Amino acid sequence: MTNIEGVNKAIQTLRNAGISVKEISDGHHTFGQYIEMRNCYFIELCNAYPELSWKSRNHFNEEEDPMFNDDFIAGINTPAGTVSQHLKMIHWDELRVREIDRAPKYVGYTEEDIKIRIRSLSK
Repeated sequence: MTNIEGVNKAIQTLRNAGISVKEISDGHHTFGQYIEMRNCYFIELCNAYPELSWKSRNHFNEEEDPMFNDDFIAGINTPAGTVSQHLKMIHWDELRVREIDRAPKYVGYTEEDIKIRIRSLSK
């Protein structure tokens, strides 16, 4: 097992034990700080393109895939496809975009797809 695999296994063990890993740090920022920065970037991206963005309290198939506790989903329909993210309800009012009844169906996408889709906004 490599050092990285060992670290990842230790983190998963903590999570499985119900211990928050948000205070784990890379020496510069904690996981929790990275999550908050990502949330901020995504919220502001959606607010910059309100005509393309949405938020919903429900997944596409809420009966088979209920929303996580205290979460909602937000997204932006870029020219190259949709990018969405789950956020905590404390961020609901920060998003100045239209509310829809159910999020679009998730069709799967990779981290590379996300980068392509977000970059398509500037073309």
